[in-house]
Amino acid sequence: MSLNSVNTNLGAMVALQSLNRTNEEMAATQKRISTGSRVADARDDGAAFAVAERIRGDLAATTSANQQLGGAKGLLDTTRTGLENVSKALQDVKATVVKLSDSNITPAQREQYMAGLKETFSQIANFITDTRYNGQSMLVTAAAATAGGTTLGEIRTVRNGEGATYSFAKIATAAINGAADFTALTGVGYNGATMLTGASLLAAISDFSSALTTGGAVNVAINNTLTSLNNLGSYSRYVDSQINFNKAKMDAQEAGMGALIDADLAKESARLQSLQIRQQLGSQALGIANQAPQVLLSLFR
Repeated sequence: MSLNSVNTNLGAMVALQSLNRTNEEMAATQKRISTGSRVADARDDGAAFAVAERIRGDLAATTSANQQLGGAKGLLDTTRTGLENVSKALQDVKATVVKLSDSNITPAQREQYMAGLKETFSQIANFITDTRYNGQSMLVTAAAATAGGTTLGEIRTVRNGEGATYSFAKIATAAINGAADFTALTGVGYNGATMLTGASLLAAISDFSSALTTGGAVNVAINNTLTSLNNLGSYSRYVDSQINFNKAKMDAQEAGMGALIDADLAKESARLQSLQIRQQLGSQALGIANQAPQVLLSLFR
């Protein structure tokens, strides 16, 4: 039974409550549309927000790991480039040593080849010294090719967001550059600055032939360089694979988080239009309800 009272307007109370609910729903819908998220903060859905925050932390950690892997990739690529140039220079060394092992070349030619050989050795040394990335080098000039473990040292990098690491050994270059039986070739056939002649020169020339044998300095340097390049290729493939895996993992995590907290904007757009109509109707209903006490004045005219 309705109450004809100027103090209590039940119709206005109901209309106001309905309008307030509509305004609250509209504010929530507008928040989802403006943020693009169904869960923008812990007030929307505490459990889902906590899960999303954990995933965001995992994404940040994995992104950081990929950045560190990128540094390792830069070091590996720089080292590979340096050793590829060393390998090409060693091909020139081998070709020159073949010429120097021939006793039929003239003294002038021998001097020219020896001068070229010295320049190539110097170039190899420079390649090895200059092969650095961000102040770091993988090439250990003091270590022999058979060295390993703590003698060589290693490069260690973070590979995932959990802090797990991947490590690979540095490369010994003593048998590529600086070994006594290798650099000594620059003095073969000379007594100081004077070129040997006759039988002495023929005996010295045999050292060039020895350098070309399987265990000779030139072939050892070439084989060690190629082995190092093979190892670098393996390290680089691992790093590239890990980076790609981390990216795929992050994509999957972002997709899962999106399914959990993202808003369906098509649905929210339709809902917003509906709420706007309800808001208009609610405002009109409240206005009509507020006019009801005015009817009572006519009873006193």
